[in-house]
Amino acid sequence: MALIKTVAIIGAGQMGCGIAHVFALSGHHVLLNDIGDSQIAAGMAAISKNIDRQIASEKISPADGAAALALIKAAPEMADFSTADLVIEAASENEAVKLDILQAVSAVVSDKTLIASNTSSISITRLAAATPYPENFIGMHFMNPVPVMQLVELIRGLTTSDATFDTAKALVEKLGKTAAISEDYPAFIVNRILLPMINEAAFALFEGVGSVESIDAAMKLGANHPMGPLQLADFIGLDTCLSIMQVLQDGLGDDKYRPCPLLVKYVEAGWLGRKSGRGFYDYSGDAPVPTRSAR
Repeated sequence: MALIKTVAIIGAGQMGCGIAHVFALSGHHVLLNDIGDSQIAAGMAAISKNIDRQIASEKISPADGAAALALIKAAPEMADFSTADLVIEAASENEAVKLDILQAVSAVVSDKTLIASNTSSISITRLAAATPYPENFIGMHFMNPVPVMQLVELIRGLTTSDATFDTAKALVEKLGKTAAISEDYPAFIVNRILLPMINEAAFALFEGVGSVESIDAAMKLGANHPMGPLQLADFIGLDTCLSIMQVLQDGLGDDKYRPCPLLVKYVEAGWLGRKSGRGFYDYSGDAPVPTRSAR
C-alpha cells in the first residue's frame, strides 16, 4: 500500500473543507485548492470555525485543533499538487467540470499519485478513463457533514487496482470512519436509496398529498428520521439532488427515477436550499418557513 502523507483537496466548499478538516486532524498535510483565492480563504475560515466548535464542545483539545490547522495550506495552483500522495476531487456534481479538473490534475502529478473523486453518483470507471493511470483512481464518497458522519462509500472502478483500493480503505480506517464498499453503479448505495425518497417527498408536495411541514414531520416522527426529506434536500442542495436523480434516470433508464417537476422548477429559479437561502424552506428569517403553502 502507498504511504499517504500529503493530501490535496480540490474544492473548498462544504464537502472539500470537511474532508480537509478530517485529514488534518488525522495528521496529514493538506493542500486546499479552489478556483480563486477568495474561495480558498473562505474555506480556510470555515475549517477554523468548525475546529473551534469541536474544541468548545470538548470533542478535540485546543492543541489538536491548532496542530490540524497548521497542517492545512492554501494551494491556488494545480502545480502545487506535485508533492501530493493523494488528490481528492470534491468539486460540484457536474461530470464535465470533474473531467476538466481530472485532466488538469493528471498533467502535474506522478504515476504513483492516487486520485479519488468525492462524487456522489457519477461513474468512477468513466472518470478514471480521463486520467493516464486509471488503476490509481477510486471513488471516496464522504457524507456531509464530513467531521460528524461516520460513513465513507468506497467505489472501485473497472480498472482500480487492489493496491489503490487497499490504501483507500486503510485511510478511511485511519480517519476513524467506516467504509461501505459499493459497486460502480449510478449513485452507488446511499444516494441510490436516499434520493428517490427525497424525490418522492417532492412529488408528495407537488401533488398536494401533504404540506412541507406534514411531509417532514411524518418522516421524522413516523419513520424516526433525524430530519425530514425536504429539510434534508435543502441541506444537500436541490441542484445536487436534481443532478443525482438525472444520473439515476440516465444510467438506469427507468422512469421511476424521473425528477419531480417541482424540484426542477426550484433549481431553475435558483432555489437551491440552504446555500442560496431558499429551497423548500425560506431561511431569511430567524426560523425556516416553508416556501410552498398547503393546499
